[in-house]
Amino acid sequence: MAETNFVDYVKIFCRSGKGGAGSAHLRREKFNPKGGPDGGDGGRGGDVIVRGNSQLWTLLHLKYDKHLFAGHGGSGSSNQKSGAAGADVIIEVPLGTVAREEEPEKILFEITHEGEEKILVKGGRGGLGNTHFKSATFQTPRFAQPGEPYREGWFILELKVLADVGLVGFPNAGKSTLLSVVSAAKPRIDNYPFTTLTPNLGIVSYRDEKSFVMADIPGIIEGAAEGKGLGHRFLRHIERNSVLLFMIPADSDDIAKEYRILVEELRKYNPELLDKKRVMAITKCDLLDEELTDEIRPLLPSGIPVVFISAINETGLVPLKDVLWRAINS
Repeated sequence: MAETNFVDYVKIFCRSGKGGAGSAHLRREKFNPKGGPDGGDGGRGGDVIVRGNSQLWTLLHLKYDKHLFAGHGGSGSSNQKSGAAGADVIIEVPLGTVAREEEPEKILFEITHEGEEKILVKGGRGGLGNTHFKSATFQTPRFAQPGEPYREGWFILELKVLADVGLVGFPNAGKSTLLSVVSAAKPRIDNYPFTTLTPNLGIVSYRDEKSFVMADIPGIIEGAAEGKGLGHRFLRHIERNSVLLFMIPADSDDIAKEYRILVEELRKYNPELLDKKRVMAITKCDLLDEELTDEIRPLLPSGIPVVFISAINETGLVPLKDVLWRAINS
């Protein structure tokens, strides 16, 4: 997944179509000079529709096409002929996309299934023709109803990555290295914090040709829930993951403290994140010998499965996959 091509936030301007006007036509024929009203209804205006597409993974295609206009409805005509419906605009988005209004900031809906469709902006209804207004005492209505006007506005589409396992940890904890080893993903890896600025997805192969999706989330720092270090942009990608894999390096000063900070940031951002299943991986274990490993074990938090791994030496990766697979399917 190329970092430059990953777009998870776009602001677009959408306008629906206005409804067509109803016809006020009166029937006039050679042997029926006063045939009465026969005006048809106007066509409906086009809708702006958002549709889920599992083959997309970014909102890049909307970055350069920010103004979307649906077609207007056609006017009604004689002989009770209705106007043509306006052409709809279909916006295809990846699964996990949330749509909200810019002003006021209100969440409208989210797309989570393939082919799921939601109307972002509803088109105007077509006006009624004069045939709807005739009666026994009012036989020649010379008016018809106009169509409803169009609706328009700025909307925000945000992508929240859908994955089975989300990697949670401070910057430089080895998340991208792990993803590059267990999957075919090629995230950027460097020895400095915030190398990863966008999520990376990888398919992790498991036994018997099974697999699961792993997401490398950019690093979280203390204060991320208040927006520090682009915290809000990063934390939202954790919301759609089934299992959270907390990754803390073996050379950390206080593993339990780092874990508590990460959990607290998730709680501040969204308390529901604490209901997700958790697994801990102690990374960079190539720096440890057995004696140091035994010293660390009593300091680890209780009530959570812990696996010691080294992505460089590829040690502990099979037990880690086993633990994650059990967590996903439990």
